Amino acid sequence: MPFPFALPTTSSVLLSDFFDSVTHPSLPLTATTRRSVLKDALKKHKRLSPQQRDSNLPTVQDAATSYVPYLLALNTGSGYRDVGPEKLDVEVKQPVEVEWRSTLSVALPGREPPRPKLVGLHHEIAFTLSTLAYTHSLLARSQLRILYGTATLSADQRASTIAGAMKHLLEAHSIHNYLLSLPSISAAKDAPIDIQPSTVSALASLALAEATIIVVAKDDPYTAAVAEDRNDSNKDWMFKAPTIPKVRAHLFARICLAAAEHATNASGLLARSGTGRIDEDLVKYANDLRRTARGKAARFLAIDTELSGKTGEGLAWLKGARKELGLSVELDDGKRKGFKGLKQSWQERREDRKIEKCGEWGMDGGRYEEARVVEMLEGKWDKENSTMNIQLVPPFEPLIASMPSGREYHSPQPYNPPTLSPDVFASMRAPPEPEEAVFRGEEEDSGGEDGFAGRSEPVGAFPGTAEEYGRSTPSTSYY
Repeated sequence: MPFPFALPTTSSVLLSDFFDSVTHPSLPLTATTRRSVLKDALKKHKRLSPQQRDSNLPTVQDAATSYVPYLLALNTGSGYRDVGPEKLDVEVKQPVEVEWRSTLSVALPGREPPRPKLVGLHHEIAFTLSTLAYTHSLLARSQLRILYGTATLSADQRASTIAGAMKHLLEAHSIHNYLLSLPSISAAKDAPIDIQPSTVSALASLALAEATIIVVAKDDPYTAAVAEDRNDSNKDWMFKAPTIPKVRAHLFARICLAAAEHATNASGLLARSGTGRIDEDLVKYANDLRRTARGKAARFLAIDTELSGKTGEGLAWLKGARKELGLSVELDDGKRKGFKGLKQSWQERREDRKIEKCGEWGMDGGRYEEARVVEMLEGKWDKENSTMNIQLVPPFEPLIASMPSGREYHSPQPYNPPTLSPDVFASMRAPPEPEEAVFRGEEEDSGGEDGFAGRSEPVGAFPGTAEEYGRSTPSTSYY
């Protein structure tokens, strides 16, 4: 986790064909240049290998962040509103037409998702800001992957890594909420599934759930102990059971329950979008994240109970944690049994290989990683209870039903979109020079677009020599 979003790609658009400004004539052309840079960055990012994409994410983030203020300035000026102290007048020649690839919609096997033609500047704003939010989630994902790598991190390094990921997730949450606050976005009925209000609201809840659940990872020694235990580079031959203060264990349980509530909200909103329309992996991930959060909460309540000397009740909480995780409740001498246990072991090994190869790891929402922690504690406590304490293990169902309410940890701040500096804004009052050409990007369009040229090369012609052929209309002649 977080979810591995696929960044969308877009077509080439010359914004000066759709907008004109009397007060700032250079604004449409400058905005086109910034958009072309973003278009190239997204297309180049798509061709990179999974190992190279993590290091390229800051480039995409910079391109999207640089384009947002120009895009919002066009939107503000077209609504006859001023930008700060500046008077901005933007005339809409015709509704802007853009194409963005819908990465959250269901596609046929072996085919890319569709890239529909969208009419209206609000669609352009929604996809641009959504792309920026996806980038922040992917940046958080690339940082959290370090926790499960081969390197053993110190407590300070672990805390710094998690804090950076948390900041990116909260920024993604704020961007999604900002989109919902725009009337043109929240009222759009003809939008693709990616930018519909229900989907954007679900993604906001999902980002907040991810930012909430990793709060406990910073001070959770059990998860770190399990990660180090299966790390081949770890040379420690002796394992000391970690300890955690009692009060914090109960607090962590309530924080996890708050994350579960946000994940439940996201799962319900995604299901409302319609089965068969939205990516099934995203729906499954939201449901698995909910299971992980509730299972982690039950595990912390088990720790809180065991620290009070109630080992039997703690074991019951761990059984409840396994139930919440959707795994087998019973173990045979501390080991998994049956086909379900074999399948779980196979899926865990598969997840480890994905982490090593920078693949799409974490699609289970951390569910199997939490299962390893629960099994470690269950094996340890069961051995102690069988030899020393000998306490009865009560049923876990009443305990799960008596879970406390969730407690929010974060206070998300509203998103403040970047704005143009007064110097940059004033420089666009001058009209563009006649010989000044707008940057249209180095990447060619894909997905059936004609691009800026408006026509394709003649059959058999050398690339770039279309102008040398005088025939401008199709001919029915064979010669």
